[in-house]
Amino acid sequence: MSISIILLGLIVGSFLNVVIYRLPLKKSIIFPSSHCPYCKKKLKYYDLIPVFSYVFTKGKCRYCGEKISIQYPIVELLTGLLFLLTFLKYGLTSEFIILVLLITSLIAVSFIDIKYQIIPNEITFLFIPLGLIFSLIFNHISFINSLLGLIIPAGILLLIALTYKKGMGIGDVKLIGMIGVFIGWKYALISIFIGALFGSIYGIYMMLIDKMTRKTRIPFGPFISLGAVLMILYGDIIINWYLGLFI
Repeated sequence: MSISIILLGLIVGSFLNVVIYRLPLKKSIIFPSSHCPYCKKKLKYYDLIPVFSYVFTKGKCRYCGEKISIQYPIVELLTGLLFLLTFLKYGLTSEFIILVLLITSLIAVSFIDIKYQIIPNEITFLFIPLGLIFSLIFNHISFINSLLGLIIPAGILLLIALTYKKGMGIGDVKLIGMIGVFIGWKYALISIFIGALFGSIYGIYMMLIDKMTRKTRIPFGPFISLGAVLMILYGDIIINWYLGLFI
């Protein structure tokens, strides 16, 4: 079963690459079919095998020879790995399906934010109501916790965004609201803390090697997403470890 879950993740990751490339450009993620962005040649089925096609072609388009971004196999491998880790924790349950849907959206958001410094409304505005609906249908989280997961974390980030206009963006506010409806307000707040911690470490490191300055805007979406994924996979462990520091 684990192999099947990994393969599913690789396939989903391949589709995510389409979303990451096309969504910010306002292009359909369905039509036209997959093609080389340089020579526009329609790709064959053997050009679309996750990871392996990239390896076999040595990271180049089979038809025009242009270099293919390393992002493609990274997204596919990352999706496969996170699908597996989520499956190992939750098993083949409704909770697993719901959480990998969230993780899938977070992968797309993160890579889009890294490249374009935007968090698409098409994703957040779709998944926020979806998460609320799931909380009514399934028992992985109560509707109240899901609703508070939207209001409390998003409210805090909105306050920060309005106070420090060059820091947090409104896209980050919508993102944490989307995360909160799936995992609840407590886990979402800890996701913010973890994201801020890793974001600060990254920012300090980049400044030390002169790759950025204090005025450089850092996409916060990937760090919030990292925090959320860590809470999904290891939330209880993280909370128990933290509480253990004071006991």
